[in-house]
Amino acid sequence: MTNELRQHQLELEQNRAHWLRKPMLRRVYANFYREIAQRVIAERAGLVVELGSGMGNIKDHLPACITTDVLPNPWLDRVENAYALSFADGSLSHLILFDVWHHLEYPGEALREFARVLAPGGRVILFEPAMGLLGRFVFGCFHHEPLGLERPMAWLADAAFDPQAPRYYASQGNASRVFARGELRGNLDGWNVTEVAYDSALAYLCSGGFRGPQLAPLVFLPLLSRIDRMLSRFPGLASRMLVVLDKK
Repeated sequence: MTNELRQHQLELEQNRAHWLRKPMLRRVYANFYREIAQRVIAERAGLVVELGSGMGNIKDHLPACITTDVLPNPWLDRVENAYALSFADGSLSHLILFDVWHHLEYPGEALREFARVLAPGGRVILFEPAMGLLGRFVFGCFHHEPLGLERPMAWLADAAFDPQAPRYYASQGNASRVFARGELRGNLDGWNVTEVAYDSALAYLCSGGFRGPQLAPLVFLPLLSRIDRMLSRFPGLASRMLVVLDKK
């Protein structure tokens, strides 16, 4: 196991500990997962798969979803790599990526693989950091991964790239750069950008996330959720975004 994979497993174990002791965080994430589940079209034939499932919490909202990650864990269904999936051609109806897109150094390579495994009309659902005022402040100041807003962003890999052994990569601003700014948007041939929705996620910020201190008691969550519904009308404030891509 590489040092990067060891770090990934260590962070996952730390996150599980924080998750168990923070009921507000669990409630906030339940709202996020409900938003994702609402975009899953149950009538479509094929498997529903989440990549980078971490703790596998999506099962509480989509019990039939196949959970995966780059490392095996007893609570996950299987090991998968976004660049080299083991699923048969056209066998999936949905792919869900929660905080995974910004770890794809070559999103075009991953989308090529997604298109292979998805049935015609198949759907990719992304849930990502958004680079509104709240997102830039919180993720820029209090998160260990870089925003990467000005760094060069690649779409496809060079000939030396090994899809079976991708290196660790993180650039939290990449979803905003592609789906809000429109950078490299011309590379999305073969996909319809069906929806881009924004969330101020103030309740998430007040929960402290996985690593920070909780800034408000759980009893304030209904009020914070109402404020979020109002603030989320303004993408310039957002700290979270949900993107739906449908295969043409």
